[in-house]
Amino acid sequence: MTEEAAVGARDLYHLDESGFAPTLPTSYTWAREGTRPLVPYEAPQGRRVNVLGALAAVGPAPRLVWTSRRSGHGRLDSAAFLDFVARRVAELPAVWDELPADYVRPRPCTIVLDNYSVHRSAAVQAAAPALARAGVAFFYLPPYSPKLSGIEPLWRHVKYTGLPTRSFADAASLQAAVDAAVADRATALRDPTHDLPRAT
Repeated sequence: MTEEAAVGARDLYHLDESGFAPTLPTSYTWAREGTRPLVPYEAPQGRRVNVLGALAAVGPAPRLVWTSRRSGHGRLDSAAFLDFVARRVAELPAVWDELPADYVRPRPCTIVLDNYSVHRSAAVQAAAPALARAGVAFFYLPPYSPKLSGIEPLWRHVKYTGLPTRSFADAASLQAAVDAAVADRATALRDPTHDLPRAT
């Protein structure tokens, strides 16, 4: 599959979810000698941001698509997952259950994902044959193998490098910061020089 994706014969996405709390883990901080550093903390109740993303890092046109939602603004259930796959990842002309019977994508699309219950739900299994006819297939990783997911390093980068502010007083600010950090990674995928230092 990777070889086909490298030459543009297949779209290969790694899909996963990641959660962001109002106060993110602090890997290091600075303080004057003899002074105890203080890191602000915001309780996470009702203020988490969850991101569903799909990364196609291999091929002539690398691509990252995502959607974020705050706690209380809709669940990531089977319907939301299938809508994201059909509209955003596979870019089908209609939702999976409204496709013309003879519709097939120009290139096959394989979505690599873990065994999260939503990914394995009855609704997703019921939709799989129609998606397969359109050229969209799911490839499930072995259990407990996040190292095989190509999008995991991206989430790690966003959490530990892409968000210099480590604590957010409200969920809207956290969501805006997360979306900006993920958008920055999407830009870096398209532009290999994005992360190089700029001359001043």
